[in-house]
Amino acid sequence: MHGRVWLGSLGLVALLTCALAGRAATPAFTVATYNLENYVDVVSPSRPPKSSEARAKVREMLLSIRPDVLAVQEIGRPSALIELRDALQAEGLNLPHWEHVTGFDTNIFVAVLSRFPIVARRPRTNESFLLQGRRFQVSRGFAEVDIRVNDRYTFTLFTAHLKSRRAVEYGDEAEIRRQEALKLRARVDARLKANPQANLLVLGDFNDTKNSPTLRVLLGQGAMRLVDARPAERNGDNAPPPNPNWEPRNVTWTHFYGKEDSYERIDYILMSPGMAREWHPTASYVPTLPNWGVASDHRPVVAGFFAEDR
Repeated sequence: MHGRVWLGSLGLVALLTCALAGRAATPAFTVATYNLENYVDVVSPSRPPKSSEARAKVREMLLSIRPDVLAVQEIGRPSALIELRDALQAEGLNLPHWEHVTGFDTNIFVAVLSRFPIVARRPRTNESFLLQGRRFQVSRGFAEVDIRVNDRYTFTLFTAHLKSRRAVEYGDEAEIRRQEALKLRARVDARLKANPQANLLVLGDFNDTKNSPTLRVLLGQGAMRLVDARPAERNGDNAPPPNPNWEPRNVTWTHFYGKEDSYERIDYILMSPGMAREWHPTASYVPTLPNWGVASDHRPVVAGFFAEDR
């Protein structure tokens, strides 16, 4: 699927055009995902506590986008999440409802902050899989929450932080990541089989690029294929792609890898077909901020939605 206005499918473009025609230009709510890069508040051998300067820059970034629902990766213990929540509230961004999910990794976790009530929680803290005869644990677990925006609109949010591309001696990092993606996709499939029109978001740091086996697993196929919001910088780029089978040449990178001096899109907001009908493409973007890298080696991605089924 393709981003913003170009989606690679004329049918979906028409669907979104009709859905947005004559509607208000402002979305009802925004959702963001952000890898906070070691937002921990306790000392560990490999992860020092995040500096006050970096924490302040995280808040500056979040205050610039003011999400209504925020999924985070690489957050520390619940105390670190509560510290972030309270600091944002003191600066005018109130996200009182929260979910913190543990996993096999005991240092960094995934979590959700929300302006809206979380009405159901199904944390996946002990997912595992077999690979070459060995049992592996999903390192950071999966958050799965139902969020009620208003009396008429509720959606399910899944967030994950899949295996990094750092080589490990105990297995193939790419295959470990794909297996984690399969476990997450199984949860998504279960919800969509029960209700093909369900409003679902699958978002987070998937540590892989669009054409990778990991993303092919997560996107799925056929009627249950997820839609990639593909947020991009609001820098004025609006030209269509020169090849209709490719994405537009706008700026979508979300992660800087210093060792290779490379920029890649590895953070995603994926939508079920049902929720894609409520998507506001022009309210979906990658924010730009001077010295963004003081906060994290990732940039957040943001998507806007209308709060009514269409």
